[in-house]
Amino acid sequence: MTEGTSVSVDPTLLDDLQWRGLLAHSTDLDVLREALTSSSVRFYVGFDPTAPSLHLGNLVQILTAKRLQDAGHTPFALVGGATGMIGDPRDSGERTLNDADTVAEWVGRVRAQIEPFLSFEGENAATMVNNLDWTAGLSTIDFLRDIGKHFPVNRMLARDTVKRRLEAGGISYTEFSYVLLQSMDFLALYRQHGVTLQFGGSDQWGNITGGAELIRRAEGGTAHAFATPLITKSDGTKYGKTEGGALWLDPSMMSPYAFFQFWLNVEDASVSEMLRIFTFLSRAEIEEIEATHAEKPFLRAGQKALAEHVTTLVHGAVETARIQAASAALFGGGDMADLAGDTLGAALGEAGAITVSAGEMPSIVDLFVETGLAASKGEARRAVKEGGAYLNNERVRDADFVPGPDDLVGGHWLVLRKGKKSFRGVEVS
Repeated sequence: MTEGTSVSVDPTLLDDLQWRGLLAHSTDLDVLREALTSSSVRFYVGFDPTAPSLHLGNLVQILTAKRLQDAGHTPFALVGGATGMIGDPRDSGERTLNDADTVAEWVGRVRAQIEPFLSFEGENAATMVNNLDWTAGLSTIDFLRDIGKHFPVNRMLARDTVKRRLEAGGISYTEFSYVLLQSMDFLALYRQHGVTLQFGGSDQWGNITGGAELIRRAEGGTAHAFATPLITKSDGTKYGKTEGGALWLDPSMMSPYAFFQFWLNVEDASVSEMLRIFTFLSRAEIEEIEATHAEKPFLRAGQKALAEHVTTLVHGAVETARIQAASAALFGGGDMADLAGDTLGAALGEAGAITVSAGEMPSIVDLFVETGLAASKGEARRAVKEGGAYLNNERVRDADFVPGPDDLVGGHWLVLRKGKKSFRGVEVS
């Protein structure tokens, strides 16, 4: 087993993780603290490519890995080319098994999403690993003898997810055995790289502790573990790829504008939790934002900070600036002509948009009705007469005006607004 590096570590790491609410479960906390403060610990966190993109729940783990690396510890980011062929058991039923080529493609996409967050240089450089490397050549006999013998069936049956699945109608042997595969990952990394710490979401706690126990049984070694909390909506359901309302990190699956808007619309009660978990703002900075938010919640200082910081982390500062410019312009606070077409299109798609032909362009009144900004032509005409109808942030003065090519923004968009807050898009084909 390889020893950890001599890089200096931040002794306040565990206190910061606790303050941020990132420790839902852990092995012996005093022993974990001793390990994290005495030397650079080699740790791993795993991601199964069961979809072509990671999502908000995975982002918690990516950012936590970055926190540990920034504190001097050494990350091993595992993308499960083997476990991704199966998928961990879930309450809603058996997963659809994807073919090897699909999983291999998703492994590459997931790796590319993780890599920008970690440093692959220096004394505690990150390493990307794939568990297919140590499972592909493993025989069934060797797997059962070397791994399976360490797992009492009664303990496997006692796992919460397994119990719920059995009560709901059953679970395949494939998914029932998933804990053995993930536990074997921890053992393999312990043996090959000296990895002694694993963390993941609290829904993975049984798998994580299974690995630590396997290291103890198979090697007589000591391993550490902790779990981060699940991030849930106000109704208790979790954000992620399996429960609906997926919050994907891939911009082709969820536009950066929609991603920004999610954080901008976080409910007041969740702002503090989200700031602590999803940003690298200091404790003093977050507490200042919390104080402002508590005193003047209508300013939405917390949501604005969240949207800016998290979108910048995932999509970059340039894209965030484009989104902020689009948001300002759509509500009358900026120049439409400067907006990028794809950002504008994403924003209008979220707000609601229709498509019309350039050769059959309706009048402003008709467009207001067709987009739903007005319930009738009479209501649309009143909006124009009262000065509350806008085209590309310019007040409309003629209810019969028909937009032309010179009015298009971003090449093929019209932006309609009624009053201060209601806007829609018209894509001109």
